[in-house]
Amino acid sequence: MPASATERNSTGFQQPPAPITLEGYGVRLTPMQPEHAEALESAAADGELWKLNVTSAPAPGQAAQYIALALEGLKAGHMLPFVVEETDSEDIIGTTRYHDIIPSVARLEIGYTWYARRWQRTHVNTACKLLLLQHAFQTLGAGVVGWRTDILNLASQNAIERLGARKDGVIRHHALRRDGTVRDTVMYSLLADEWSGVQKQLLQRLAADT
Repeated sequence: MPASATERNSTGFQQPPAPITLEGYGVRLTPMQPEHAEALESAAADGELWKLNVTSAPAPGQAAQYIALALEGLKAGHMLPFVVEETDSEDIIGTTRYHDIIPSVARLEIGYTWYARRWQRTHVNTACKLLLLQHAFQTLGAGVVGWRTDILNLASQNAIERLGARKDGVIRHHALRRDGTVRDTVMYSLLADEWSGVQKQLLQRLAADT
């Protein structure tokens, strides 16, 4: 449900965004909880995703800490983490979140996204992004949604661009990778007044994929 006027700042943005379950298009985004650790480790094991420098998937034995850090971000008001469930099987197949939430300018980013290998290059990413974007623009009142990704992660860049986001530029020497090397970060954004057209494209794509 949309927030009441007393829960919104001067930009019209709901602050802080409250945990909520988002469901549709074959997926369910459920607020991340400590008890999801085992299922997330199992999902990350499909493809040994922790071996990839360009993903945030936890290594074996680290899912509990991964969740704890995400929930610290939730408590601080700048993150809203979800686990991703496939609705037919109810299996947890990955995770995603809102992060870098800045209510004063009605901005948030979508990231920390990864899926078990068998669900990559399927309808799942489009479905998750559609749910997150619908909630961000139509319920939270976001003025802009952003993404960031490693300049070496061409698959992620292609996926973000397929969503209809605009490339804003590259921040050089921006963040550490798992292996200690320093990455350049590619930044993207989608404005609220661009959302209607993008939503139509995503719905058409899902109709073709499912």
